[in-house]
Amino acid sequence: MRFAAAAVLVLVLVGVTSAQRGRPGDFGDFGGALGGGVVPAPNAPYNGKFAFVRLTYDTLPGGFWYRGQPAWAHGYPTSENNLIQILKSVTGVDGNVRTNTLSLENPEIFRYPLLYIIEVSWWRITDKEARNLRAFLDKGGFVIVDDFKTAEWRGGRGWEQFAENIARVNPDAKFIDLDVSHQLFNQFFQIKSLDIFPQAYNAGQPVFRGVFENNDVRKRMQMFVAYNTDISQFWEWSGRGFRPVADTNEAYKLGVNAIIYGLTH
Repeated sequence: MRFAAAAVLVLVLVGVTSAQRGRPGDFGDFGGALGGGVVPAPNAPYNGKFAFVRLTYDTLPGGFWYRGQPAWAHGYPTSENNLIQILKSVTGVDGNVRTNTLSLENPEIFRYPLLYIIEVSWWRITDKEARNLRAFLDKGGFVIVDDFKTAEWRGGRGWEQFAENIARVNPDAKFIDLDVSHQLFNQFFQIKSLDIFPQAYNAGQPVFRGVFENNDVRKRMQMFVAYNTDISQFWEWSGRGFRPVADTNEAYKLGVNAIIYGLTH
């Protein structure tokens, strides 16, 4: 069954490639360039279906580069729109097509089981965000952290900034390195090695870590962290021919697995 799903994934990617054209960083139907007070497209009204929710945040100085856009918005909404196409094509998850964007200060986050955040080395967390994120995780929510680079990248603080933020969310939380035996990597697609995940433009090996209930790996993972990598860039560029299809497939498999894990745990 997984072999068949993987075959469908390749075919869907071909369709996405045929249907989309653009340049790196083309934000598509965004409603205007980010920055200058321009806000993202309106959120889809809550209807009980799965919705991909990207978190917005106050971006630290230095976190505005491509077209002056804040770090949280890189790839929006192309990355997740492509991922949702794949998710709907190879699984039974029929969610909203439109991406939602929310701040952790917004109580609407508690309507959704899964949140997505990127470039967290530029994330300046607020006290309210920390309180709400702690409540969200304790209530059973799941967070995917991606597009997260080392301190050498554009002068950011890398892991240190993110770790300090999470310490404000839960001072007792520990980050635990993951290996391929964890069920997230076998949730829908069977991922046999973590060495196969390619880098979009980073150096070194991607690092995958998790935060678990009571720091117990036998319990539910609350947060999945893809560090020193940018998985979402493969989703974003999948229709443009900038990355090999084989590499993009692996990025999509990981994205699908993370979503299915978050929805079922």
